[in-house]
Parts: sequence; structure tokens; C-alpha cells
Amino acid sequence: MSEALTSTAPKIVVVDDDHELLKLISMLLRRIGAEAHAFSHGQEALAFLQDETPDMVVLDLMLPDVDGLEILRQIRAQPRFETMPILILSAKADPNTIRQGLDQGADGYVTKPYIANSLIDRVRLLLRVGRQPGATVEQPSHNPSHLS
Repeated sequence: MSEALTSTAPKIVVVDDDHELLKLISMLLRRIGAEAHAFSHGQEALAFLQDETPDMVVLDLMLPDVDGLEILRQIRAQPRFETMPILILSAKADPNTIRQGLDQGADGYVTKPYIANSLIDRVRLLLRVGRQPGATVEQPSHNPSHLS
């Protein structure tokens, strides 16, 4: 899992209020050659995005300060983020929430608990193909060999 994605490290913003999970996801992203920018609050991530244009965002929906779907809406409202992939990573596994996230501009949805390799595969795919409206990468599954 040490193979880099590209010659220049893609910048990925990760937003999740679970500090241990945030560290784990950041470590997984660094292993594939990405530069992870981790935030446990939505407002921190939005402030970072005012000055930076990352290659991708991995976003939890349940955050302590702002609803993840609201963050998604705010990001998608900015034209400079039109082609940036956004992957939702959430414990909310009901079909209505998944559909709502995808309808509001997410390019993929992975449910917690997740399998580390599946998450990384989806990140790699979205980085490779970029944002293609209408095309989504979903993975709502629960497996005993997961990381939560």
C-alpha cells in the first residue's frame, strides 16, 4: 500500500469528529502518497477551504458544529470546487441519507464501519477519474474485517 498516486501528492481534506478515526484515515492516505489535512470540526475545514483548493474531500455527516450535508452544500456552491470529488464517510447507512448526500453533490458514499482497502480504493478511483456528475461510488456494507 505504499504506491504513490501521482508524482505530486494529492491534497485531501478529511473531516470527521472521531479523532482516532481521523488519525487512521490520515495515515492510510499518507501511505498512498496523499497529503492529508485533518479537521474534527466542519467550520475548521470550511475556513481551510477559503484559502486552499484540495484535490478531494472525505466528509463525515455527523459533526459537532455543522451538519455534514450543509458543508457539502457550501462546498458545492463555490464554482472552484465544481470538479473536486467529495466522498462521504458516515455511520448513517439509511438509503434516504445516502441518496440525499449523492443528490447534493457527493461523488461517493462509504458507510462506517468500513474496510480500509475499500475506502482507499474509492479514494484512488475518485482521484483518478475526478468529478463526473451523475457517476457515483457507493459502498454501504458492513463486514467483520472492518475498521470503525
